[in-house]
Amino acid sequence: MRLLIADDDAALRALLRTTFEVVDVEVEEAATAEAALEAVARERPDAIVLDFRFPGMSGIELCRRLKADEATVDIAIVLLSGSVDDIAVAHDSGADAYLRKPFSPLELLDVVERLTGGLAAVPPPARAEGGAEDGQQLLLYARDLRHLLEIERGQRILLQNAYKETVAALASALESKDTGTRAHSQRVQRYALELSGSVGSDLVEDPSVEYGFLLHDVGKIGIPDRILQKPGPLNGGETRLMRTHTLLGEQMLGGVAFLQGEGLRVVRSHHERWDGSGYPDGLTGTDIPLSARIFAVADSLDAMTSDRPYRPALTWAEAGREIVGESRSQFDPAVVKAFVDREERLRAIRTQFAA
Repeated sequence: MRLLIADDDAALRALLRTTFEVVDVEVEEAATAEAALEAVARERPDAIVLDFRFPGMSGIELCRRLKADEATVDIAIVLLSGSVDDIAVAHDSGADAYLRKPFSPLELLDVVERLTGGLAAVPPPARAEGGAEDGQQLLLYARDLRHLLEIERGQRILLQNAYKETVAALASALESKDTGTRAHSQRVQRYALELSGSVGSDLVEDPSVEYGFLLHDVGKIGIPDRILQKPGPLNGGETRLMRTHTLLGEQMLGGVAFLQGEGLRVVRSHHERWDGSGYPDGLTGTDIPLSARIFAVADSLDAMTSDRPYRPALTWAEAGREIVGESRSQFDPAVVKAFVDREERLRAIRTQFAA
C-alpha cells in the first residue's frame, strides 16, 4: 500500500511516517498542497492524509480537485484539522474521513485501514546504529506501537468472536422456544448468505447482515408460548399479536451498534412481500430492503422443509416449486432466480445443518 502524508508540520509527518511504516506501508511526504499534487501525478497513492490548511493552495481545495478528477476520485482522503469549525466544510469537500487534531496515531491508522481494506503488520524496523536521539526515539515508538497494535487487534478479534457466539446462543435459544429445534437460525443464515453472494454481494461484506439473519425473530421473546406453539391456525387477534414481533425485534436491537444498517432492516422487514401484502409496512418491490428480500426466500425455504406444530414438512422439491410459483407475488424474482441457480449448494447446507 502507498500513502501520501501532506502536512506542513515536519514533526507530525515524521511521527505518522513511523506509525505507518510499522505496518508495511510505503510513505511519501509533502509539505505543501502543491507538492502533494505533484506527488499524486508522479505515482498514484492508495490514500492521502491531508492537512486542512496550508499556505497557498489549501488542503480543502486540493481535496476537492482530487475528488472532481476521475483519475483520482477513488483515492481515500483523510482530512486533518485543529478546528471544530472545519467539520462542515470537510464534509462538503468529498473527503472520506475527518480527524480533529490532536488525535491518536492509532486512531488515524484505524481510519486508513478501514478506508483501504486492511493493512498487513510486519516486524518492527531494526534499531539504527549510532542514529540521532530523535531517530532512536522514533524507533522506540515504532516498537511500542507494534506491540499496542498486536494487543488491540487481538482484543478486537476476541470481541468479534464473543459477539458471534453470544448472538448464535441467543438465536438457538429462541428457535428452541419457537419451533423446538436449534438448527433453523443457522440454516437460514447460511441460505441467506449463499443467496446474497448471487444477488447482493456487497451485503456479504456488511457484518451487520450476518447478525440480522441470525436474530431475525428476536422479537418473538415478547410473544406468548401459547401462540408460538399453537398446533393449529392462529385467529385474527393472535395473528396481529404475532406480527408485532418484527417491530419488537427492531426496538430491542435498535441500540446495538453492530446491527445498525442492513442487519436491523432484516429484523423489521423480513415478512414484507413483493406484492405489498406483507407486514409491518406493506412495502412493495424494491422498496423492501434487499437484505430482507433475500432473507424472505431463505426463511420460507426452511419453514416449508421443516416440521411445524400445525403441519408436517414439505419435501425439498415441493418447497422449490412453491418458491418459484411465488415469484413476483411473495418473492423478489431476482432472488428466486438465485435460488434456482444455487439450489445444489442450498441443498448441501440443508444436509450439513439437518435438525
